[in-house]
Amino acid sequence: MSVQKHPGRPRSGELIAGLLFTVVVAAEAAVLWSPAHLQSAQSPSKGIPIQFKDVREAARITFQHEATMTPEKNYIETVGNGVGWIDYDQDGLMDLYFVQSAATDWFKPTRPLRSTLYHNNGDGTFTDVTEKAGVGAEGLYAQGVAVGDFDNDGYPDMLVTGYGHAILYHNNGNGTFTDVTAKAGVGDEGNWSTSAGWFDYDKDGYLDLVICNYIKWTSKNNLWCGERRPGYRAYCHPDDYRGQKTKLYHNNHNGTFTDVSDASGVGKPESKGMGVVLADLNNDGWPDIMIANDTWPNFLFLNNHDGTFRDISFNSGVAASDDGRYEAGMGVDAADVDGDGWLDIYVTHLAMELNRLYHNNHDETFDDATYSSGLGNSAVKLSGVSAKMFDYDNDGWTDIFQVNGSMLDNISMYHADISWKEPKLMYHNLGEGKFEKVSDQLGPDFMKPTVGRGLAVADFDNDGDQDVAVSNSNDLPQLLRNDGGNANNWLEVMLVGVKSNRDGRGAALKLSTEGFAEYRQAQGGMSYMSAHDPRIAFGLGRRKSVESLDITWPSGVVDKLTNPPINQIITVKEGVGIIPRKFPKINWKQ
Repeated sequence: MSVQKHPGRPRSGELIAGLLFTVVVAAEAAVLWSPAHLQSAQSPSKGIPIQFKDVREAARITFQHEATMTPEKNYIETVGNGVGWIDYDQDGLMDLYFVQSAATDWFKPTRPLRSTLYHNNGDGTFTDVTEKAGVGAEGLYAQGVAVGDFDNDGYPDMLVTGYGHAILYHNNGNGTFTDVTAKAGVGDEGNWSTSAGWFDYDKDGYLDLVICNYIKWTSKNNLWCGERRPGYRAYCHPDDYRGQKTKLYHNNHNGTFTDVSDASGVGKPESKGMGVVLADLNNDGWPDIMIANDTWPNFLFLNNHDGTFRDISFNSGVAASDDGRYEAGMGVDAADVDGDGWLDIYVTHLAMELNRLYHNNHDETFDDATYSSGLGNSAVKLSGVSAKMFDYDNDGWTDIFQVNGSMLDNISMYHADISWKEPKLMYHNLGEGKFEKVSDQLGPDFMKPTVGRGLAVADFDNDGDQDVAVSNSNDLPQLLRNDGGNANNWLEVMLVGVKSNRDGRGAALKLSTEGFAEYRQAQGGMSYMSAHDPRIAFGLGRRKSVESLDITWPSGVVDKLTNPPINQIITVKEGVGIIPRKFPKINWKQ
């Protein structure tokens, strides 16, 4: 999180019988994604009309974020808040968690502040179950949320990041959670934690944890930035403060974790971490770490398969922009945008900078494809915060959804053509990684300006298209229902690991249909301080069948499904195949 240039500190800018099913146990992790397996790409099917409708009020979600804003422009006020999807009671419906701030030395709220868990009632409404669940995180100036089943008991747990420390909530499986932070040893004490993510970096069958930390700021060292005249004081630039360091916690399989940040190499460099994505970026079958840093070199740590990582940030080409600048890295995601079977990387930046798309060259290097992809400077006056790459229209090609909002509430005093509240962005993939901006085609609720911060994607109504929850700073959130995306065919896959971690995090999936192949991974992190639907979504366009679905699990087991059903949410258990599980569909009345 950095602020736009001001005079005081210049800067660069989700039960079928009779399926044919095969299980293969590989001696080593099979790699599905190699050029020899690629099939020819096809262009997207003809566009279908889609609107994103804000159903927050009808859903009875009343949460409102409090930014604790004061004239002193304390730095923490502007970073914002994440949002997370979690099916905490495992009823097949995604529930929703909003992250809240807290009272401070300089801000005393008129109402109690707490983060809020909403239960999905299955009828289009949600119920606040925070008190019963015990996940209010009262007193924590919370920033983000990460969801993962760290003890493999079948119920997802939740880490809440924040200023000064983090909280790990263990899911008791009865609608309640227990704060196990002290026992687990993942409190990240004294740090300003932002984004976090779960992944199994050593493939031992248990989820490990990465926590991004930001800068060494306190209210006592909050500097005066901007002009010294009424109304012009500004939030400072991250260059004014030292960075903190990334944390990596190894899961000990007994409810505790060991801090391996330094031993792994991940925690050695100074960082100003904002966003993280955990995925296999060099197709060697092992998950890597990509961190978006704020006005600091982005990090790309490749997994050495021995508990350590090697830093290839600079050699890979993702540390900076094409012209060598360290930009205001905020949100980050990775996806195969051009159908070549390799994950590309997208990083958001603030106004007067460019949001960067880095194309994967298959050799542990990336090219800045911001202009060649068609993204260019189409959003140069918007401050990109969070982003998620997903197929919003189910045509088989991964699109880019981005939430924007300036970091300065008085930005218009410095830049008359830039606003604090900003509309969202959608880039439609035209095929093979070429994009066009279609934001203004998705309805007024999509285009409503907000101070956007967190962004979490889920098919919360189980109708086959991807919906979006957006957290807005100092405002009500938005629950954007995708109306129309399921006009195209689709398939969603829920993974259940056995030898692998229960979430199947790190699994690689390849879907083949009518000469067309799609590649997905079960990733960790993504976006900005937010948590997403764990089900893997495939868009099929007008294609009427799936020939095969190959799943390579972290354990090395390969499940091959022949002719799985379409327009359904299926659950695949490692080494078994499709198993019965209900995913109730919401019947909307509005």
